[in-house]
Amino acid sequence: MKFLLVALNAKYIHSNPAIYSLKAYAKAHIREPELEDGRFQIETQEYTINNQPDEILKDIFLRKPDAVGFSCYIWNISYVLELVRDLPKVLPHVEIWLGGPEVSYDASEILYQERSVYGIMMGEGEETFSEVVRCYLERNRENFNDRSPSFESIEGTAVRDGEGKAVLKPRKTAVDMNSIPFLYKDLKNFENRIIYYESSRGCPFSCSYCLSSLDKSVRLRDSSLVLKELDVFIKNQVPQVKFVDRTFNCSRKHTMDIWRHIIEHDNGVTNFHFEISADLLNEEELELMSRMRPGLIQLEIGVQSTNRSTIMEIRRSMDLKRLKERVAIINSFGNIHQHLDLIAGLPGEDYQSFRNSFNEVYEMKPEQLQLGFLKVLKGSYLWEKAGEYGVEFKQKAPYEVLSTSWLDYGGVLKLKALEEMLEVYGNSGQFRTTINELHKEFETPFDMFEALSEYYDKQGYLKISHNRMARYEILEEFIYGLVPEKRSIYRDLLVYDLYLRENLKSRPLFAADQEPYKERVRAFFESEAAAFRYLKEGYDGYEARQLIKMAHLEVFRDGRAVLFDYKKRDALSHNAAAYEIGVWRK
Repeated sequence: MKFLLVALNAKYIHSNPAIYSLKAYAKAHIREPELEDGRFQIETQEYTINNQPDEILKDIFLRKPDAVGFSCYIWNISYVLELVRDLPKVLPHVEIWLGGPEVSYDASEILYQERSVYGIMMGEGEETFSEVVRCYLERNRENFNDRSPSFESIEGTAVRDGEGKAVLKPRKTAVDMNSIPFLYKDLKNFENRIIYYESSRGCPFSCSYCLSSLDKSVRLRDSSLVLKELDVFIKNQVPQVKFVDRTFNCSRKHTMDIWRHIIEHDNGVTNFHFEISADLLNEEELELMSRMRPGLIQLEIGVQSTNRSTIMEIRRSMDLKRLKERVAIINSFGNIHQHLDLIAGLPGEDYQSFRNSFNEVYEMKPEQLQLGFLKVLKGSYLWEKAGEYGVEFKQKAPYEVLSTSWLDYGGVLKLKALEEMLEVYGNSGQFRTTINELHKEFETPFDMFEALSEYYDKQGYLKISHNRMARYEILEEFIYGLVPEKRSIYRDLLVYDLYLRENLKSRPLFAADQEPYKERVRAFFESEAAAFRYLKEGYDGYEARQLIKMAHLEVFRDGRAVLFDYKKRDALSHNAAAYEIGVWRK
C-alpha cells in the first residue's frame, strides 16, 4: 500500500515541513515490518499553485497511491479542492484525506460538501497520521474490503461512518515537541529553497485574528536538540533558515541559548529569520544582538496597528512605547534587518487611523514595512465576531477583508493601490535615497505613497507590469509634475539609486552627460590600479580598463564625483559601497 502526502506551495522557493513531519514521525514511532520492508510506503511530493492542475493530476495518477493526504492552507485550498474533485475519476479506489488549518475548524461541513473526501485530520497531525497509518496496516493484514471502522475512533479525525455521516473526534493531547524527528537529515531536496524550522508551538498571546491564539500553551523543543539540528544547517551553509515559531522570544532562556549558539558557530553565510515581540526584549538580549554579524539574523515584528482602541479590541498585548524604543536600538546596531507588519481592516481602525498607524511605523525606519490586509480565518475569535464588527470578507480563501464598519470598500481599494507603491518604491530598497528626500515634500510618508498611487491610477499604470527602469522613469515623471524646480536634484538622486544597485549597461535618459569627464575618469582608474586607495577588496591584479567595467564613477550635476564599489555591499540593503571622491568641474 502507498500513502502519498501532497503539498501545494505558493512558490517553488517555499517548502512544506508539515508533510515531512508526518512521514518522519510515523516512521519513527510505528515499528511494523510492513513499513520497514516497503510493503507499506509513505511518500511525499511537493508542487506549487503555479503548476497546471492537469500536470499535478497526471503525476499523482502515475504514482498510483492507495491514499492521498493534502496539506491545506488559505493559499492553496481552491487548488486542492479542484484536485480532490477530479482525482477519484482517474483513481476510483483512492482514499482522500485532508489536513491543515484550512480544514480543521469546519471539518464536518467540508465532508458534507466534498463527497470524495473520506477523512480530515484536524489540528496537529503527527500522532493522528500515525494512528491512521496503524489502521491501514491493520486493515491490510485482515484483508478488509470495506473501510475499517477503527478510523472513527482516532482522536484528531473527522471521518464518514457507514452511513456517510461525519464523526468528529477532537484530539485531547498535543504532541511532545521532542518526539518529532529532525526533518532535514537529507538536504538535497531543499537546494535553492527556504528551510522552515520549528522550535516551538503555540503562542502566549490572544490576538483575535490569529489561529495561534487558540493554543496558549507554548511548547518548546529542547534546546539541546535544536542546537544540534541548527549545526546541520550551519555546516551545510544553508542560505536561510526561517523559524516558524509564532513568538520566538517568549522564552528568554530558549532565545538566548539559540542566539548565543548561532553567534559562536556563525559560518558567515546562513541567515536566520525570527518572528518576535520586540517589546519583550531585555538589555541582555539586545547586547547579544549588537554583536551579531550583519545579516546573521532578520526579525519580523508584528505591530498591526498603533491605534490603542484597536489593539485592545483585537486582544493584542503590546507595549507600543517600549516596542518603538527596542526597534530604534536595534536600528542603531546597523546589523539586523527589521520587517514590521501592519494589518488594514482591523476593528476600530478607519482610513485616517490607519494613516496614523502607517506613519508611526514608517518613522521607526524598518528595512521593510509589510502592509497586509485582514484575513478572517476560520476558527479565529475575529471570525466569530465578524458580524458584530460589520466585517465583510471574500467568500473564498484567503477570506480577505472587503469592508468594515470603519473602513469602506473604497478605502480598501485605495490602500491596495498604496500597498503596491510601498512594495515598489519602499520595500524594494531600490529607491531609498530618492524616497527619503521625496517624502519631505509631503506632510507624511503615507501622503507620499498615496499621491504616487493616485498618479499611477490616473495614468493607467496600475494595470501594467513595469520593468525596473520604467519604474524609475515614472517616478521621475511624477516628481517633475510635483516639484519641477527640483528636477535636476531628483534626477541625480534617481541615478545615484540606480548605480547603488548595479553597474548599468545602458544609462537612463535623465542621467547627466559624462562625456566631459571621460579622460579624468580614465585617469582616476589608472591611479586606482596603481594604489587602490578606494577599491581595496577583490580588485588586486586588475588593470584600469578592467576596473572601469567592475566599478563605476559617476559625476553628478553639482560636480560631486562618486565611486560605486560593487564588490563591497551592505549586508542589509545589498547596495554597493559609495565613496564621494571630490567635486569635479567641467
